[in-house]
Amino acid sequence: MSAAGIPVVGLHGRRAAPAVPAEGLPAVTAGSLPAVLATATVVLVAVRDEQLTAALAELSGAVLAPGAVVLHASGSLDPRAALDRLRAAGHPAGTFHPLIPLADPSRAPALVRGGWIGVDGDAAAVRAAERLAEPMGARVLTIPAAGRAAYHAAAVIASNFPTILAALASRLMRQSGVEPAAAWDAVRHLMVAATANLAANPPHAALVGPVSRGDAETIERHLGVLRGDPDLLSVYVALSRAALPLAVEQGIDPAKLARIRTLLEVSPSR
Repeated sequence: MSAAGIPVVGLHGRRAAPAVPAEGLPAVTAGSLPAVLATATVVLVAVRDEQLTAALAELSGAVLAPGAVVLHASGSLDPRAALDRLRAAGHPAGTFHPLIPLADPSRAPALVRGGWIGVDGDAAAVRAAERLAEPMGARVLTIPAAGRAAYHAAAVIASNFPTILAALASRLMRQSGVEPAAAWDAVRHLMVAATANLAANPPHAALVGPVSRGDAETIERHLGVLRGDPDLLSVYVALSRAALPLAVEQGIDPAKLARIRTLLEVSPSR
């Protein structure tokens, strides 16, 4: 936000930290909520889900600017009772959930640009979220009220699972006998290239590999070697099954896909 020119009047966290003048950031306070909170027009609560209700309760007892908007960054929770207490005190409330894997703070501004922010809540809160997202170069989507869990599960699949797949693929490549550093670099490059393909094509057009070729023989060999590792076998089978509809869209021979589907009817324990 600071890089986008949005004034950040205060930062409050678990541990105090000095100001970062070069980045336009104030000192981080800790302990009791700071007096500067009363000057903020928008308060963004970015804590772990299990801490959110307590953090919002603490805010409801604080001195906030009249009409200040309170946004929280959880994509999975809708702590209605805690938000309603703030609303009753005259503070519009809602969600500002970055659909961005913020593992490395130094890369955050670049990742936010062109990314998406999930928003919901009171009309004034949604407008405030949109005003924050726009200068950061992010777009907004409305979190479906009845589909919040599915929305967040989709975000987890997209942002968390590639990392897990990279770890599994690297492990398997090392087990095959490839030197560890080379194994990791090869897997990383493969995943970057696959993501680049997705950036330019829809999933069915970006899919490559044995399912997209209708290559049952290769899949059978893979299943054979993976039976010694039930976790990897489960992942391989589940994702290969999920690839079948994409292969149908590619126009792969239905007989070949039927053979693959039969091969994938395996149990990890077998």
